Amino acid sequence: MDKQNGLSATPVDLIRVVAIFGVLLFHAIGYLATQNANNMDVLQWWIVVNIYQSIGRIGVPLFIILTGALLLTPSKKDENIGTFFKKRFSRIGLPFLFWGIIYFLYAIYIENQPLTSTFLINGILKGPYFMFWYLYLLVGLYLITPLLRVMIAHFTDKLFKYFICLWFIGTALIPMIEFISGWPSYLHGIVFLIPLCTGYFILGPYLVKIHIKRWILASIAILGLTLATIASYFTAGNGSDPTFFFIGGTSPPMVIATLAIFMLLNSYTKPKPLTPIEKPSWKQRIMHIISENTLPIYLFHMIIIHLLQNLSGLITNNYILNPIIGVPLTATLTLLLVLAIIIPLKKIPLLNKLIG
Repeated sequence: MDKQNGLSATPVDLIRVVAIFGVLLFHAIGYLATQNANNMDVLQWWIVVNIYQSIGRIGVPLFIILTGALLLTPSKKDENIGTFFKKRFSRIGLPFLFWGIIYFLYAIYIENQPLTSTFLINGILKGPYFMFWYLYLLVGLYLITPLLRVMIAHFTDKLFKYFICLWFIGTALIPMIEFISGWPSYLHGIVFLIPLCTGYFILGPYLVKIHIKRWILASIAILGLTLATIASYFTAGNGSDPTFFFIGGTSPPMVIATLAIFMLLNSYTKPKPLTPIEKPSWKQRIMHIISENTLPIYLFHMIIIHLLQNLSGLITNNYILNPIIGVPLTATLTLLLVLAIIIPLKKIPLLNKLIG
Protein backbone atom coordinates (compact mmCIF):
# COMPACT_ATOMS: atom_id res chain seq x y z
CA MET A 1 0.00 0.00 0.00
CA ASP A 2 3.02 2.25 -0.18
CA LYS A 3 3.40 4.79 -2.94
CA GLN A 4 5.11 3.36 -5.98
CA ASN A 5 8.68 4.38 -6.71
CA GLY A 6 10.97 3.00 -9.36
CA LEU A 7 8.61 0.36 -10.75
CA SER A 8 6.41 0.61 -13.80
CA ALA A 9 3.10 2.27 -12.94
CA THR A 10 0.96 -0.26 -14.77
CA PRO A 11 1.97 -3.47 -12.95
CA VAL A 12 2.03 -1.70 -9.57
CA ASP A 13 -1.51 -0.45 -10.12
CA LEU A 14 -2.61 -3.83 -11.46
CA ILE A 15 -1.15 -5.73 -8.50
CA ARG A 16 -2.82 -3.37 -6.04
CA VAL A 17 -6.20 -3.67 -7.78
CA VAL A 18 -6.06 -7.48 -7.78
CA ALA A 19 -4.84 -7.53 -4.17
CA ILE A 20 -7.52 -5.21 -2.78
CA PHE A 21 -10.29 -7.01 -4.64
CA GLY A 22 -8.99 -10.28 -3.20
CA VAL A 23 -9.30 -8.80 0.30
CA LEU A 24 -12.84 -7.58 -0.43
CA LEU A 25 -13.82 -10.96 -1.90
CA PHE A 26 -12.48 -12.82 1.12
CA HIS A 27 -14.25 -10.60 3.65
CA ALA A 28 -17.49 -10.62 1.64
CA ILE A 29 -17.74 -14.37 2.24
CA GLY A 30 -18.56 -13.60 5.87
CA TYR A 31 -19.73 -16.40 8.11
CA LEU A 32 -19.82 -18.83 5.16
CA ALA A 33 -16.01 -19.07 5.30
CA THR A 34 -16.23 -21.52 8.23
CA GLN A 35 -18.95 -23.78 6.84
CA ASN A 36 -18.46 -27.36 5.70
CA ALA A 37 -20.12 -28.96 2.68
CA ASN A 38 -22.72 -30.73 4.82
CA ASN A 39 -24.24 -27.37 5.77
CA MET A 40 -24.50 -25.95 2.25
CA ASP A 41 -25.31 -26.84 -1.31
CA VAL A 42 -22.20 -28.62 -2.63
CA LEU A 43 -21.75 -26.27 -5.59
CA GLN A 44 -22.09 -23.23 -3.33
CA TRP A 45 -19.54 -24.66 -0.91
CA TRP A 46 -17.00 -25.41 -3.64
CA ILE A 47 -17.26 -22.00 -5.27
CA VAL A 48 -17.90 -19.69 -2.30
CA VAL A 49 -16.13 -21.34 0.62
CA ASN A 50 -13.33 -23.07 -1.24
CA ILE A 51 -12.54 -21.26 -4.51
CA TYR A 52 -13.47 -17.68 -3.54
CA GLN A 53 -11.72 -18.04 -0.22
CA SER A 54 -8.50 -19.39 -1.76
CA ILE A 55 -8.41 -16.55 -4.31
CA GLY A 56 -9.21 -13.95 -1.67
CA ARG A 57 -6.47 -15.10 0.69
CA ILE A 58 -3.83 -14.15 -1.89
CA GLY A 59 -4.70 -10.45 -1.56
CA VAL A 60 -2.65 -9.57 1.53
CA PRO A 61 0.47 -11.55 0.45
CA LEU A 62 0.41 -9.65 -2.86
CA PHE A 63 0.43 -6.37 -0.92
CA ILE A 64 3.34 -7.56 1.22
CA ILE A 65 5.44 -8.69 -1.76
CA LEU A 66 4.76 -5.43 -3.58
CA THR A 67 5.66 -3.38 -0.49
CA GLY A 68 8.95 -5.24 -0.29
CA ALA A 69 9.60 -4.61 -3.98
CA LEU A 70 8.98 -0.88 -3.47
CA LEU A 71 10.91 -0.41 -0.21
CA LEU A 72 13.81 -2.86 -0.41
CA THR A 73 15.38 -1.87 -3.71
CA PRO A 74 19.18 -1.57 -3.34
CA SER A 75 19.06 2.08 -4.46
CA LYS A 76 17.30 2.97 -1.19
CA LYS A 77 19.81 1.42 1.20
CA ASP A 78 21.37 4.82 2.00
CA GLU A 79 18.09 6.61 2.77
CA ASN A 80 18.21 8.36 6.15
CA ILE A 81 16.34 6.35 8.80
CA GLY A 82 14.58 9.43 10.15
CA THR A 83 13.40 10.39 6.66
CA PHE A 84 12.15 6.87 6.07
CA PHE A 85 10.03 6.78 9.23
CA LYS A 86 8.65 10.28 8.62
CA LYS A 87 7.40 9.13 5.21
CA ARG A 88 5.86 5.99 6.69
CA PHE A 89 4.11 7.90 9.47
CA SER A 90 2.67 10.37 6.97
CA ARG A 91 1.46 7.51 4.77
CA ILE A 92 0.27 5.01 7.40
CA GLY A 93 0.37 6.60 10.86
CA LEU A 94 -2.27 9.31 10.49
CA PRO A 95 -4.80 7.04 8.69
CA PHE A 96 -4.10 4.39 11.37
CA LEU A 97 -5.15 6.84 14.09
CA PHE A 98 -8.09 8.28 12.14
CA TRP A 99 -9.67 4.95 11.15
CA GLY A 100 -8.88 3.51 14.56
CA ILE A 101 -11.10 6.17 16.14
CA ILE A 102 -13.79 5.55 13.51
CA TYR A 103 -13.88 1.83 14.30
CA PHE A 104 -13.86 2.42 18.06
CA LEU A 105 -16.98 4.56 17.59
CA TYR A 106 -18.49 2.04 15.17
CA ALA A 107 -18.02 -0.82 17.63
CA ILE A 108 -19.51 1.18 20.50
CA TYR A 109 -22.46 2.93 18.84
CA ILE A 110 -23.36 0.56 15.97
CA GLU A 111 -22.36 -2.87 17.30
CA ASN A 112 -23.19 -1.94 20.91
CA GLN A 113 -19.81 -2.97 22.26
CA PRO A 114 -19.60 -2.10 25.99
CA LEU A 115 -17.10 0.66 26.69
CA THR A 116 -14.78 -1.08 29.16
CA SER A 117 -11.11 -0.78 29.98
CA THR A 118 -10.52 -4.25 28.53
CA PHE A 119 -12.14 -3.23 25.24
CA LEU A 120 -10.01 -0.08 25.04
CA ILE A 121 -6.74 -1.82 25.93
CA ASN A 122 -7.36 -4.66 23.48
CA GLY A 123 -8.32 -2.11 20.84
CA ILE A 124 -5.02 -0.30 21.30
CA LEU A 125 -2.85 -3.41 21.46
CA LYS A 126 -4.61 -5.41 18.73
CA GLY A 127 -6.55 -2.78 16.83
CA PRO A 128 -10.23 -1.85 17.21
CA TYR A 129 -11.26 -4.18 14.38
CA PHE A 130 -9.82 -7.45 13.13
CA MET A 131 -8.35 -6.22 9.82
CA PHE A 132 -6.06 -3.78 11.66
CA TRP A 133 -3.67 -6.70 12.15
CA TYR A 134 -2.22 -5.86 8.74
CA LEU A 135 -1.24 -2.35 9.85
CA TYR A 136 0.53 -3.78 12.90
CA LEU A 137 2.34 -6.13 10.52
CA LEU A 138 3.39 -3.16 8.37
CA VAL A 139 4.80 -1.43 11.45
CA GLY A 140 6.92 -4.50 12.16
CA LEU A 141 8.13 -4.69 8.56
CA TYR A 142 8.96 -0.98 8.58
CA LEU A 143 11.04 -1.38 11.74
CA ILE A 144 13.33 -3.92 10.08
CA THR A 145 13.35 -2.29 6.62
CA PRO A 146 16.53 -0.19 7.18
CA LEU A 147 18.36 -3.39 8.19
CA LEU A 148 16.95 -5.46 5.34
CA ARG A 149 17.89 -2.81 2.78
CA VAL A 150 21.58 -3.15 3.61
CA MET A 151 21.35 -6.94 3.70
CA ILE A 152 19.53 -7.26 0.36
CA ALA A 153 21.89 -4.78 -1.33
CA HIS A 154 24.65 -7.38 -0.78
CA PHE A 155 22.58 -10.44 -1.68
CA THR A 156 23.73 -12.52 -4.63
CA ASP A 157 21.35 -14.62 -6.70
CA LYS A 158 22.75 -17.69 -4.97
CA LEU A 159 21.97 -16.25 -1.52
CA PHE A 160 18.46 -15.30 -2.61
CA LYS A 161 17.84 -18.86 -3.81
CA TYR A 162 19.20 -20.18 -0.52
CA PHE A 163 16.85 -17.81 1.34
CA ILE A 164 13.84 -18.92 -0.75
CA CYS A 165 14.53 -22.59 -0.04
CA LEU A 166 15.05 -21.99 3.68
CA TRP A 167 11.90 -19.87 3.94
CA PHE A 168 9.71 -22.27 1.92
CA ILE A 169 10.82 -25.32 3.91
CA GLY A 170 10.25 -23.61 7.25
CA THR A 171 6.96 -21.81 6.56
CA ALA A 172 5.26 -24.18 4.10
CA LEU A 173 6.65 -27.72 3.97
CA ILE A 174 7.25 -28.28 7.70
CA PRO A 175 3.76 -27.01 8.76
CA MET A 176 2.17 -29.23 6.09
CA ILE A 177 4.05 -32.29 7.32
CA GLU A 178 3.05 -31.49 10.90
CA PHE A 179 -0.58 -30.98 9.84
CA ILE A 180 -0.82 -34.24 7.90
CA SER A 181 1.10 -36.36 10.41
CA GLY A 182 -0.27 -34.75 13.55
CA TRP A 183 3.25 -34.76 14.98
CA PRO A 184 4.25 -31.26 16.11
CA SER A 185 7.97 -30.53 16.20
CA TYR A 186 10.42 -27.79 17.10
CA LEU A 187 11.28 -27.26 13.44
CA HIS A 188 8.60 -24.71 12.58
CA GLY A 189 9.36 -21.33 14.13
CA ILE A 190 12.38 -22.52 16.09
CA VAL A 191 14.86 -24.25 13.78
CA PHE A 192 13.45 -22.41 10.77
CA LEU A 193 13.02 -18.85 12.01
CA ILE A 194 11.92 -16.80 8.98
CA PRO A 195 8.23 -15.82 9.35
CA LEU A 196 5.87 -16.20 6.40
CA CYS A 197 5.15 -12.49 5.88
CA THR A 198 8.79 -11.45 6.36
CA GLY A 199 9.71 -13.91 3.64
CA TYR A 200 7.14 -12.46 1.25
CA PHE A 201 8.48 -8.98 2.05
CA ILE A 202 12.10 -9.90 1.33
CA LEU A 203 11.17 -11.74 -1.88
CA GLY A 204 9.63 -8.58 -3.37
CA PRO A 205 12.77 -7.04 -4.92
CA TYR A 206 13.89 -10.45 -6.17
CA LEU A 207 10.63 -11.50 -7.84
CA VAL A 208 10.35 -8.32 -9.92
CA LYS A 209 13.60 -9.30 -11.66
CA ILE A 210 12.47 -12.81 -12.60
CA HIS A 211 11.04 -13.23 -16.10
CA ILE A 212 9.12 -16.42 -16.87
CA LYS A 213 6.69 -16.97 -19.73
CA ARG A 214 3.17 -15.95 -18.80
CA TRP A 215 1.57 -19.24 -19.77
CA ILE A 216 3.95 -21.06 -17.41
CA LEU A 217 3.16 -18.66 -14.53
CA ALA A 218 -0.58 -18.92 -15.22
CA SER A 219 -0.34 -22.73 -15.28
CA ILE A 220 1.56 -22.77 -11.97
CA ALA A 221 -0.98 -20.44 -10.36
CA ILE A 222 -3.97 -22.48 -11.56
CA LEU A 223 -2.32 -25.75 -10.53
CA GLY A 224 -1.49 -24.38 -7.07
CA LEU A 225 -5.03 -23.08 -6.47
CA THR A 226 -6.53 -26.34 -7.80
CA LEU A 227 -4.40 -28.51 -5.53
CA ALA A 228 -5.19 -26.26 -2.56
CA THR A 229 -8.96 -26.41 -3.07
CA ILE A 230 -9.01 -30.18 -3.69
CA ALA A 231 -6.92 -30.83 -0.57
CA SER A 232 -9.13 -28.44 1.35
CA TYR A 233 -12.20 -30.48 0.44
CA PHE A 234 -10.75 -33.61 2.03
CA THR A 235 -9.64 -31.80 5.20
CA ALA A 236 -12.47 -29.30 5.63
CA GLY A 237 -15.33 -30.19 3.35
CA ASN A 238 -17.04 -32.91 5.35
CA GLY A 239 -15.64 -32.45 8.83
CA SER A 240 -17.69 -31.30 11.79
CA ASP A 241 -14.81 -28.94 12.66
CA PRO A 242 -13.56 -27.61 9.31
CA THR A 243 -9.82 -27.02 9.07
CA PHE A 244 -8.90 -24.90 6.08
CA PHE A 245 -5.15 -25.46 6.24
CA PHE A 246 -4.65 -26.03 2.53
CA ILE A 247 -6.19 -22.72 1.47
CA GLY A 248 -4.40 -20.90 4.28
CA GLY A 249 -1.29 -18.75 4.13
CA THR A 250 1.27 -21.48 4.90
CA SER A 251 -0.03 -24.11 2.49
CA PRO A 252 2.68 -25.00 -0.08
CA PRO A 253 0.33 -24.86 -3.10
CA MET A 254 -1.02 -21.48 -1.93
CA VAL A 255 2.48 -20.06 -1.41
CA ILE A 256 3.54 -21.21 -4.88
CA ALA A 257 0.33 -19.85 -6.45
CA THR A 258 0.84 -16.49 -4.73
CA LEU A 259 4.39 -16.11 -6.03
CA ALA A 260 3.32 -17.13 -9.54
CA ILE A 261 0.40 -14.68 -9.56
CA PHE A 262 2.63 -11.82 -8.43
CA MET A 263 5.17 -12.50 -11.18
CA LEU A 264 2.37 -12.90 -13.72
CA LEU A 265 0.82 -9.55 -12.80
CA ASN A 266 4.23 -7.88 -12.72
CA SER A 267 4.91 -9.07 -16.28
CA TYR A 268 2.31 -6.65 -17.66
CA THR A 269 4.65 -3.66 -17.96
CA LYS A 270 3.90 -0.41 -19.73
CA PRO A 271 5.48 -0.65 -23.23
CA LYS A 272 6.54 3.01 -23.40
CA PRO A 273 5.93 6.32 -21.61
CA LEU A 274 2.99 8.40 -22.76
CA THR A 275 3.74 11.50 -24.81
CA PRO A 276 2.38 14.86 -23.60
CA ILE A 277 -0.56 14.65 -26.01
CA GLU A 278 -1.43 11.05 -25.15
CA LYS A 279 -3.85 10.22 -22.37
CA PRO A 280 -4.02 7.01 -20.34
CA SER A 281 -6.82 4.66 -21.28
CA TRP A 282 -9.97 4.46 -19.16
CA LYS A 283 -8.73 1.14 -17.76
CA GLN A 284 -5.45 2.70 -16.66
CA ARG A 285 -7.27 5.64 -15.06
CA ILE A 286 -9.63 3.36 -13.14
CA MET A 287 -6.78 1.14 -11.98
CA HIS A 288 -4.78 4.15 -10.82
CA ILE A 289 -7.73 5.57 -8.86
CA ILE A 290 -8.21 2.25 -7.08
CA SER A 291 -4.45 1.80 -6.62
CA GLU A 292 -3.83 5.14 -4.95
CA ASN A 293 -6.77 4.53 -2.59
CA THR A 294 -6.04 0.95 -1.50
CA LEU A 295 -5.27 2.02 2.09
CA PRO A 296 -8.62 3.78 2.75
CA ILE A 297 -10.43 1.04 0.83
CA TYR A 298 -8.84 -1.55 3.12
CA LEU A 299 -9.62 0.42 6.27
CA PHE A 300 -13.19 1.43 5.37
CA HIS A 301 -14.53 -1.61 3.56
CA MET A 302 -15.77 -3.67 6.54
CA ILE A 303 -18.29 -1.01 7.52
CA ILE A 304 -19.70 -1.02 3.99
CA ILE A 305 -19.77 -4.83 3.80
CA HIS A 306 -21.68 -5.02 7.07
CA LEU A 307 -24.19 -2.47 5.84
CA LEU A 308 -24.73 -4.39 2.59
CA GLN A 309 -25.10 -7.69 4.39
CA ASN A 310 -27.41 -6.41 7.12
CA LEU A 311 -29.58 -4.09 5.04
CA SER A 312 -29.87 -6.03 1.80
CA GLY A 313 -29.10 -9.61 2.76
CA LEU A 314 -26.82 -10.05 -0.25
CA ILE A 315 -25.09 -12.96 1.45
CA THR A 316 -26.77 -13.82 4.71
CA ASN A 317 -30.18 -14.40 3.16
CA ASN A 318 -29.89 -16.92 0.35
CA TYR A 319 -33.54 -16.45 -0.56
CA ILE A 320 -32.63 -13.00 -1.87
CA LEU A 321 -29.43 -13.85 -3.72
CA ASN A 322 -27.35 -16.97 -4.21
CA PRO A 323 -23.94 -16.44 -2.52
CA ILE A 324 -22.18 -17.57 -5.70
CA ILE A 325 -23.37 -14.28 -7.16
CA GLY A 326 -23.77 -12.41 -3.88
CA VAL A 327 -20.15 -12.64 -2.74
CA PRO A 328 -18.47 -11.06 -5.81
CA LEU A 329 -21.38 -8.62 -6.13
CA THR A 330 -20.92 -7.54 -2.51
CA ALA A 331 -17.18 -7.11 -3.09
CA THR A 332 -17.79 -5.03 -6.23
CA LEU A 333 -20.47 -2.86 -4.63
CA THR A 334 -18.26 -2.34 -1.60
CA LEU A 335 -15.43 -1.13 -3.80
CA LEU A 336 -17.69 1.28 -5.70
CA LEU A 337 -19.37 2.65 -2.56
CA VAL A 338 -16.08 3.15 -0.72
CA LEU A 339 -14.64 5.04 -3.68
CA ALA A 340 -17.82 7.11 -4.04
CA ILE A 341 -17.46 8.21 -0.41
CA ILE A 342 -13.71 8.67 0.04
CA ILE A 343 -12.83 10.38 -3.26
CA PRO A 344 -14.94 13.50 -2.53
CA LEU A 345 -13.77 13.51 1.10
CA LYS A 346 -10.12 13.39 0.05
CA LYS A 347 -10.58 16.68 -1.79
CA ILE A 348 -10.85 18.32 1.64
CA PRO A 349 -7.24 19.24 2.57
CA LEU A 350 -7.27 18.08 6.21
CA LEU A 351 -9.19 14.86 5.54
CA ASN A 352 -6.92 13.99 2.63
CA LYS A 353 -4.02 13.02 4.92
CA LEU A 354 -6.25 11.46 7.57
CA ILE A 355 -8.19 9.18 5.22
CA GLY A 356 -5.06 7.81 3.55
